[in-house]
Amino acid sequence: MSETAAEPVQFAAPERADFSAWLAVAAGTLGAFMALLDISIVNSALPVIQGEIGATQSEGTWVGTSYLVAEIVIMPLTAWLERMLGLRRVLLIGATIFTIFSVVCGFASDLTTMILGRIGQGLAGGTLIPTGMTIMAKRLPPRQQSIGMAIFASAALLGPILGPLLGGWITENYSWHYAFFINVPICAGLALLILAGLPSEPGNLDELNTADWFGVAGMALSFGSITVLLEEGHREQWFESALIWQLAIGTVIGVVLVAIGQLKAPVPILKLALLRDRALAAILLMVMVCGALLFGTLFTVPQFLAAIAGYNALQSGQVIVIAGVVGILAAALYPLLVARLPIQVIVAAAMLLVALGSYFSSNLTAESVADSFWLGLTIMGIGVTLSVLPLQQAAISAVPMDEAGQATSIFNIARNLGASIGLAALASFFERRIEFHHWRVHSVLGANDPELARRLEQSAAGLGSGTDGIDAAYRALDAQVMTEAVVMSFSDIFQMFALLSVLSVPLVLLLRPIDPERTQGMMH
Repeated sequence: MSETAAEPVQFAAPERADFSAWLAVAAGTLGAFMALLDISIVNSALPVIQGEIGATQSEGTWVGTSYLVAEIVIMPLTAWLERMLGLRRVLLIGATIFTIFSVVCGFASDLTTMILGRIGQGLAGGTLIPTGMTIMAKRLPPRQQSIGMAIFASAALLGPILGPLLGGWITENYSWHYAFFINVPICAGLALLILAGLPSEPGNLDELNTADWFGVAGMALSFGSITVLLEEGHREQWFESALIWQLAIGTVIGVVLVAIGQLKAPVPILKLALLRDRALAAILLMVMVCGALLFGTLFTVPQFLAAIAGYNALQSGQVIVIAGVVGILAAALYPLLVARLPIQVIVAAAMLLVALGSYFSSNLTAESVADSFWLGLTIMGIGVTLSVLPLQQAAISAVPMDEAGQATSIFNIARNLGASIGLAALASFFERRIEFHHWRVHSVLGANDPELARRLEQSAAGLGSGTDGIDAAYRALDAQVMTEAVVMSFSDIFQMFALLSVLSVPLVLLLRPIDPERTQGMMH
C-alpha cells in the first residue's frame, strides 16, 4: 500500500478558522492538559496513597513511573493510529480509556490495581498529547496557528505545574480518590468537544496488514526500557544492578528492531528519516533541554522547600504555580512576538531568560524560603514558555502537512526523553555534589581552631557530659555541615541549569524561519 493511501483526510484550511475548528482546538488542548496534569497530580498525595494501598516508598514510585513509561511507549504509535482509525476516533477512544482507568485508579485498594490503572491512563494520555498538537496543524489556517499554539502551550505548561497543587488540595480537603475521579466530568466535556469540533473521517484498517510491526515492537521495547532504566538507575546503583543490565539490553534490542522497521517497512511507524533535516534535529535537541529544565525545576524547588524550609507538598505547589501563571501571560504575547521577530531571536532570548532565572534561583542559603524563588521562577516561566512555543510551531512547519502527526509524536517523545534523562542526571549530580561539599566544608574546619573547639565544648556541655556529650556535639556539627552541603548542592543544580541553557543557544543558528503565513494570526 502506498504512503498516499495511508494519509488521513486533509481538513480544509480557510482564511480564518470557523467555530468548529476552535472547538477542535479546545478539545485538543483539554485532552493534553488532562494527560499532563495526571503525570504529577499524584505526587502530593503519594504518601497517603502508599499507606492506603500497602506500598513501600520504593514501590510507590511506580505509581508515577508506570504512567510515564506507558505514555512514552504509545506516543510513537499515535501517527499510525491516526492513519488507521482517523483523528476523531483516536481522541474519542483515548478519552474513553482514560476515563475507565481513572476510575480504576480511584477505586484501587492495592498496588497491583493502582499500577494497572496508571498504565491504562498513560496509554490513553500518550495519544491525547500529540493529537492535540496535530489538531493545531490540521484545523487552523497557517496564519492562525500561532494563536492555537499559544493556547495549547498554556495548558501544556499548566498541567504538570498545577498537578501537585491540585492533588495536594484535593487530598487535604477531600480524599486522594477524587484526584482520579475528577477526570470523569473532564473526559465527558472532552468527548462533547471532540464530537462537535472534529468531523468524522474514514479509517484505513489495511494499516494493520502493512504496519511496521518491527517498529511497533522496537519502539515499545526501547522506549519502555530506557524510561525505566533512567527512572530506576540511580536507586539501583546503575550497572551494579542486574535489572539495569537487562533494561539496557532491552533498549539495544528495541533500537535494532526499530532500525529493521525503518529499512523494511513501506511506512515506518515513526519516520526517523525526518531527523536528516538539521533544523528539525536542532529543534528536538532544544526541546530535550527544555524538558530537562522544566521537569528538573518542578522536581528541585519542592525538594528544597521540603528538605530545608520544611514546606509540605501543598505549600510547595503554591510556590511552583507562579511559573505557570507567568507562562500563560507569555503565551498570550507569543502570537504578537512571532509576527514581528525571527524565531531564532525569540528562542535565543528565551533560553537566556531561563539561564538568568536559574542563576537568580541559585543564590540559596539554609534560611531561604519561598521568597528566594519568586523572581527566578517568574523569569524561568517566561523563558520556558517562549522557548517551547516557537519550537513546537517550527517542528510542525518543518515538515509537510501530511507528516504533522509524525512531527508532533517525535517532538513529544523528545520532550519526555529530555525530562527522563534530565531527572536521572540530576539525581546522580545532586548526590555527588552533596558528597563533595560535605567533605570540603569539613576540610576547612580546622582541627586546631580555638573558636571551633570552644563551640564544641559548649555544645557538648549542653548535650551531656563526658564522651557521650562530645559525640553528640560532633554529630550536631556534622548535621549542620550536611545541611550546608545540601543547600550548596541545590545551588549547584540551578547553576547547572543556567549553563545548560546558555550552551543550547547556538543551536538556534540551525533553525529556519517559520512560514510567514503561519505568523500573521494577530496581524489581521
